[in-house]
Amino acid sequence: MNLGMPEMIFIFLLALVVVGPKRLPGLARQMGKWVAEFKRASNEFKNQLETEMMNIELDERAKKQTEAAKALPSEKSWEATILPPVGIVSRGSVDAISQAEPDPAPPELPPAPSMNEPPIPARSTPDA
Repeated sequence: MNLGMPEMIFIFLLALVVVGPKRLPGLARQMGKWVAEFKRASNEFKNQLETEMMNIELDERAKKQTEAAKALPSEKSWEATILPPVGIVSRGSVDAISQAEPDPAPPELPPAPSMNEPPIPARSTPDA
């Protein structure tokens, strides 16, 4: 429905004659509230439909993935090729480490200065 300027003027004048100039602003306000409520309800309905469609698509994807997983061989030989991330110690390597020789003692560090002692001055180098 496409309303141009002449049609809008005609509707306004008709409403002015039928309703009267005193009640027209209140009627326009009420119509505005109705239109806003209708838009809100239609947007809510649209969002609900979109959410349901998205849920249906996700369910279909999950079904396809489970069917694809069922199509894989039942033997779990592919699990043997999965390796832990770099830097992670697996159970088998823990046994090998515990049977190996212990590491030598780490070198001792100098004691940390206490808060009561003055800081040690830096060595000064003679200018050349």
